[in-house]
Formats: sequence, structure tokens, C-alpha cells
Amino acid sequence: MNAVEQYARAEIVTDADAPQAADRGTVPVMLCYDAERDPRTVTVRMPGSGNREWTVSRALLEQGLRTPVGSGDVRVWPCGRVQTVVEFHSAQGVSVVQFDTKALTRFLRGTHAAAVTAASVPH
Repeated sequence: MNAVEQYARAEIVTDADAPQAADRGTVPVMLCYDAERDPRTVTVRMPGSGNREWTVSRALLEQGLRTPVGSGDVRVWPCGRVQTVVEFHSAQGVSVVQFDTKALTRFLRGTHAAAVTAASVPH
């Protein structure tokens, strides 16, 4: 299986997806990638009520580490040298999540390794 799952500490900036007041601050957000299911996307699972899940273009996430980008319901932009912001739009409102750029970079490197492995395995 050519999948990558990684927890990344993130700060949920908006109230819509924020955990209970006692748990505010950084929370573990699950980043998932499955090269066999869809090599072009990653899934972001946020904790809290409803356990929201978003599918994001892997290329969009990579571009957003360097420059502001957006497509559909997702916007990504660098915030200083060490943070990256991901903004999700839905009918319920806007969710804004701030990640350490290093964590996203490490995850994306893992997705590239998994994609190469998946491409080299005959089906």
C-alpha cells in the first residue's frame, strides 16, 4: 500500500471548527495521502465536533507553501517564514487552519516517495 498518514500540529483559527475552549491552541490534524486511490489529492481531517474532512489538491498545497493560491473552496498561503495557512470554504462557513510549514513539507515529501513507489509497481 502506498499511503502516507501524518499528524501535524495546527492551530484552528476560526471558531466553527475549534475544539472546546479548554482545548484551544494547537491540535493534531491528520494529513492523509493514498497514491493508489488518487495520486493528485491529499485529505485533511480536523478534530472536533463533526470531524471535518477536506480533499485538497496536492499541487495546490505545495504551491501555497511559497505563494498565495486558491482553487474552488480551498485557499493556501505562506504566513511568514515558518507558517502556512489553509482556508476551507463550505456552506457552513470558513475554516482557517495554520500549520508549521516544516510539517507540511515533510508530509509532501512522503507523498512524493509514495507516488514514485506506486508508479513503479506493475498492476
